[in-house]
Amino acid sequence: MSTTKRDYYELLGIPRAADEAEVKRAFRRKARELHPDVSDAPDSEVRFREVVEAYEVLSRSETRELYDRFGHAGLRGGNFNASQFDFGSLTDLFSVFFGDDLFGAGGRQRRARGQDLAAEVEIELVDAATGATRDVPYEVVVACEHCGGEGAEPGTGTSACEACGGTGRLQQVARSVLGEFVRSQACPHCGGNGRLLEHPCADCGGSGRTVEQKSLPVEIPPGIHDGQRIRVSGAGHAGSLGGPAGDVYVRVRLKHDPRFVREGDDVYSTIDLTIVEAAIGATRTIETLDGELALDFDAGTQAGQIRVLSGRGMPVLQGFGRGDHRVLVNVLVPRRLSDEQRAVLEEFGRLTREENYRPDEGFFDKLKSAFR
Repeated sequence: MSTTKRDYYELLGIPRAADEAEVKRAFRRKARELHPDVSDAPDSEVRFREVVEAYEVLSRSETRELYDRFGHAGLRGGNFNASQFDFGSLTDLFSVFFGDDLFGAGGRQRRARGQDLAAEVEIELVDAATGATRDVPYEVVVACEHCGGEGAEPGTGTSACEACGGTGRLQQVARSVLGEFVRSQACPHCGGNGRLLEHPCADCGGSGRTVEQKSLPVEIPPGIHDGQRIRVSGAGHAGSLGGPAGDVYVRVRLKHDPRFVREGDDVYSTIDLTIVEAAIGATRTIETLDGELALDFDAGTQAGQIRVLSGRGMPVLQGFGRGDHRVLVNVLVPRRLSDEQRAVLEEFGRLTREENYRPDEGFFDKLKSAFR
C-alpha cells in the first residue's frame, strides 16, 4: 500500500486560495459523506481520517502556512503529528454541524479539550547549531488535585441538569424546504457541563482546574531559525471534566551574536588584517561555530576578499548537511604614523614597481565571488 500522502486541498475539493469559511464548508460536506457511522464503504474510516487530517492542517493558520510553503515535509519539521488528533474536540465540532446524535453523544457529559498556550525561550546561536534542551517556565491550568478534576468535593455527588437532560447542550431543529437544520449551543443553566454540583470543590471552586507554574523541557533541533515554533502536544491547559490537555507552542528566539551574521544556513564573519599581514601573508585564529580555527592568509590578500569554509555553517533543519562559513577580509590602514614610519613607507613606495600591484577584481566581480 502506498504511503504517499494526498494533497490536502484535493482531499477537501477546494482551491488553494480557499478562505476559512470554504475550508469549513468543504469539511462538513466530506465528513457527512464519509463518516463510518454514515457510510457503508469499506474504506470510509481511512478516507474519513484523511479528511480530518486535511481539515486539522488547513483550519489552523500556522500549520496551513507550513504546508503551503513546504508541503508534508514542512509539517513533519514543525512537529505536526497526524496520529495525535483529538477526536473528542472533533465530536464537539460535529455537534455544532450535525447535532449530537451523529456520534451517539446524547446524554454524555462534555469533556472539552484544554486550550493551547504560547511560551518563549531564548538560546545562543551556537546552541542552535548543535541543538539543545531547555527548561521553559510557563503558567498552565492543570486538573485540580483535590477533586481529581471533577469539580466536586470528594465524597459528594452531582445531579444531571434538568434543562438539558445532562447533555450540556440545547438544540433547536428548524425545518425548511432544504431539510432540517440543527442549532446547538451550550446549556446556560449548567455552563455546558451537563451536571450540577451539590458541593463545589473548595480548592478550585467547582471548575476542576487550578493554575500552576511549571517548567517544560523542550528539545530544540539543530538548525532552528529565529522565531520558529516547537509544538509540545498535551502540555497545554487541562481540559474540563477530565478532557485532554491542549498543546504548548514554544517560540525560539536566537540571541544576537556579535561574532557572526546568519543568512539562511550560512554564517558570515570578518577578520581584520594589517596592511603588512595582508601584503606578506599571515596565520590568524578565527572564531567558528565549532570553536577556534587557525586560518592561513596568502601574501597579497586583498580587502573584501572572502574565504569560504565549506560545511562550517548552520545545520540544515530536519535535513542533511550544513551551510558554509564565509569570512570577509578587512585590511586595516594605519591612521597615525611616526616620522620614522612615514620615512619607511616613503622608501617602500620608491622601491615598488607597477608589477608589484596585480590588477584586482572589480567591485561587481567581488560580489560575484562572494555569492560563489
